[in-house]
Amino acid sequence: MTTIGFIGLGHMGNPMVQNLLKAGYKVKVYDVSTAAIESLVASGAIPTNSLADVAKESDVLITMLQTGEQVSGVCLGQGGIFAHARRDTLFIDCSSIEITITRELHNEAKMQNIWMLDAPVSGGMVGANAATLTFMVGGEESVFTTAKPILEKMGKKIIYAGKDGSGQAAKICNNLILGISMIAVSEGFNLAEKLGLDKKKFFEISSNASGQCWAMTSYCPAPDVIDNVPSNNEYKAGFAAKMMLKDLHLAQHAAETVDVAIPLASEATEMYTLFVNQGNGDLDFSAIIKMLADECK
Repeated sequence: MTTIGFIGLGHMGNPMVQNLLKAGYKVKVYDVSTAAIESLVASGAIPTNSLADVAKESDVLITMLQTGEQVSGVCLGQGGIFAHARRDTLFIDCSSIEITITRELHNEAKMQNIWMLDAPVSGGMVGANAATLTFMVGGEESVFTTAKPILEKMGKKIIYAGKDGSGQAAKICNNLILGISMIAVSEGFNLAEKLGLDKKKFFEISSNASGQCWAMTSYCPAPDVIDNVPSNNEYKAGFAAKMMLKDLHLAQHAAETVDVAIPLASEATEMYTLFVNQGNGDLDFSAIIKMLADECK
């Protein structure tokens, strides 16, 4: 039986581990939070006491962390997983982090005879719970082929993006579009309301016209228009505003490394910075419609 070591058991990592357990994998877990470990032990996961312990005893290692600094800390150094993983271990990083850090980790992994993939996800907590995440995967294609059956237990769409770092590149560019389009959709609904247009009628028209986009039809920021979206639940986070802001910062960092202008993303970053600084970081990112509505008054 394949043993998977999973590091990072937060809002995304927890349900991902749950789905691996349901698929019959032996999963060893590690997190700085003892409570996070214990919640999964109750579901059949095996606790470990250190990064070294989880690395030594796993065929596959998966990380789901928040920052590049955290991923580097977990991977590198005498206490990191690269120093203790067995030769030919498969390492999959599902975090969304700086593309420069990802490529550095790929290089270090190769020197340690570890097979690495960068595989950030889209789909939020809803997708993590339902095992319908989209994985965008970078690395050697032969390694991707090996990892795909495991990723399929946690996601619905498993897409090979290309060489080392390509998964991160895809995630960064995708969420750049998402952040901008959510602001555009929010502005459209706010203006429609002020012009006296019923929001459901506006949705019916725009979702069947050139304004159609994912932020409109699958994640509508206006409440009581479509089912099963955060706007219907007081904007409790499916994808927190602070995480959208993090991804927009990643896009700016990536653009700087290749000297590309992203003016709309820069404006979106400023708007989400203001929104988060107002104390809204834990609300869903679609809640920015509320800030935009207040600014229009």
